[in-house]
Amino acid sequence: MSWLNATNMDESSKMEIHRLLERPDELEETFHNDLEFGTGGLRGIMGIGTNRMNKYTVGMATQGFSNYLKSQFEENIKVAIAYDSRNNSRVFAETTANVFSANGIHVFLFEELRPTPELSFAIRHLGCQGGVVLTASHNPKEYNGYKAYWSDGGQLVPPHDKNVIKEVKKIKSIDEINFHANASLIQPIGAEVDAAYLEMIKSLSLSPDAVKKHNDLKIIFSSIHGTGITMVPKALEELGFTQVQVVKEQADPDGNFPTVIYPNPEEKEALSMALKQAEKMDADLVMATDPDADRVGIAIKNSKGEFQLLNGNQTGVLIVYYLLKKYSARGFKGNEYIGKTIVTTELIRDISKSFEVNCYDTLTGFKWIADMIRNKEGKEVFIGGGEESYGYMIGEAVRDKDAVASSVIIAEMTAWAKAQGLGLFDLLIKIYKEYGCYYEELKSITKKGLKGAEEIKKMMEDFRSSPPQTLAGSVVTEVIDYLEGVKISEGGEREMVDFPKSNVLQFLTEDGTKVSIRPSGTEPKIKFYFSVRSEFDGTNYFDTEGKLKSKVHNLLNDLNL
Repeated sequence: MSWLNATNMDESSKMEIHRLLERPDELEETFHNDLEFGTGGLRGIMGIGTNRMNKYTVGMATQGFSNYLKSQFEENIKVAIAYDSRNNSRVFAETTANVFSANGIHVFLFEELRPTPELSFAIRHLGCQGGVVLTASHNPKEYNGYKAYWSDGGQLVPPHDKNVIKEVKKIKSIDEINFHANASLIQPIGAEVDAAYLEMIKSLSLSPDAVKKHNDLKIIFSSIHGTGITMVPKALEELGFTQVQVVKEQADPDGNFPTVIYPNPEEKEALSMALKQAEKMDADLVMATDPDADRVGIAIKNSKGEFQLLNGNQTGVLIVYYLLKKYSARGFKGNEYIGKTIVTTELIRDISKSFEVNCYDTLTGFKWIADMIRNKEGKEVFIGGGEESYGYMIGEAVRDKDAVASSVIIAEMTAWAKAQGLGLFDLLIKIYKEYGCYYEELKSITKKGLKGAEEIKKMMEDFRSSPPQTLAGSVVTEVIDYLEGVKISEGGEREMVDFPKSNVLQFLTEDGTKVSIRPSGTEPKIKFYFSVRSEFDGTNYFDTEGKLKSKVHNLLNDLNL
C-alpha cells in the first residue's frame, strides 16, 4: 500500500492504517477510491484513507491547486484561507497554508474561524489570486470540506475548475506533496479584514431612518455553533440595532453541534431553541446561520400570531422586493439587475419585471451567480439575488452567498416594514396579492451506492426520452434540457439556451407550474423542485397555500414519486 510506504506519512496515520488492515470492510470503505476533487473542491467524512478528508487528501488538493496557480500567474501569488467551527478545520487550514507556502505562495491565514463570505471578501480586498475555505457547510458533524476560490472571490468555474482537477489528479503519491512550510510566507489576518468587511456591510444599508426609529427591534439570533457568532451580532450592532439576543446554548463554536441533529437553518429542529426564546420575548424576527455563515434561515410571526419558518424562496422574494423598492425610490440608473438560479422561484422575475429591472438566471450554485457578475462587471450592476437553498448576496463586494450581509438587510427590511405598520408576513401577503401566490417544494430521493447512481441515471434518461405531456391537469408547453442546451416548445420547435451544459431538466406548463429535476452534485440524491402559482386576493392565505400544496401532491403522483 503506497500510503504505508510514503516518507511523508506520520506514525499515527501508519498505525491507523495497520489497524484497518485487520478490518477489511473498514479498509475497503476508506481506501476503495479517491475522495474526488470536484468542481466545488473536496467534501467527505473525516478519517484516514484516500476516500476521507485528512491532511493528506487536503495536501494533495492544495499541491494541485498550487501547481495550477503557478502555471497561471508568474510571480507574487497570494491566497487567503479561512475555516469554520468543524472538527479539524483549523488543522486542515494550517496544512493548506503550509503546502501553499512551501510552493512559494504568500498566504493570508485567518487567525480564528470566520464566515465563508468574509473569505470571498478577503480575496478581493487583499488582491489575492485564489483562496480556500475549510467547511462542509451544513453537513453532519462527521464531514469536512475544502472549497477553492479564484481571484474574483468566486468559487472555481470553467476553465479553472476542470484544470485544477486535472492538476490534483496528477498527484499520485503523498510524497509529491511539499509539506515543508515557509513560515515567512504565512501572514495571520483578522481585525483589519473584519473592519473592512463590516464597513462594506454597513454601506449596503438602504433605510437608516427606519433602523434609527426601530433600533429596539427584538431580534433572536443563533449561529448554531458556527462562525456566524463572530460577525452577525457585531454587524447588527454596528448598523444600530440594540436588542439583539443570541441563543447562548448555541453560541459557542463546536464541531460536534451538540444541540442539534443537523446544523441546518432550513430545519425547524435546528431553530427550536431560537423559537422558544423568541416566544418568551415576543420577538420581531428570528435568524439562524449555518456553520460557515453563508446561508440564513428566518422565522417571523404569521397572521395567527405563531412563529413561522420561511422557506428560502420566500426570504429571497422579500429581500429582492425590498432592494428594488428602495433602489426605485432613489432612482434607477438603468443598468441594475437581479440574479437567481434556474430552480429558484419565478416570483423574483415577476417582481423585477414590474420594476423594469432585468432578472438573469444561472445554473444552480452561487459560483454561477459570481461568474455572471464577473462577466457583467463594468457594464451592469448587480443589486442582489439568491437561490432557493437559503443563500443570498447583496451587492458585488462578496462573490459567494453571504449570511452576514443578508442578516443585516433582513433586519433592516423588518424595521422598514414596521415603520409602515407591517410585519414581514404582512409584507409577504402584500407581495402575493400583487403578483400571485407562489408555493415551492423540494423533494429529494436518496439512492446510495453504484446501484443508486445507475437508478438516478436511468430516471433522468426516462424523463428525457418520455417527458410528461401534462402535469396536474395543465399542458406542458416547454421542456428545457440544460444538458443538450435546448428548449423544446409544445409544437416541437427547438431553441438553443445559452447555459453551460448541466444535467438538469425543466418542465413548464400552461398554468405557470415549473418542475425542475437534477441529480445532486455532492450527495447520492436526485432532486425535484416544484413551483406552483395561483391568483390571490389577499385573504385566506392558508387556504390558498393548502390548495397549492395539494397541487404539488398531484405533481408527485403524475411523476410516480
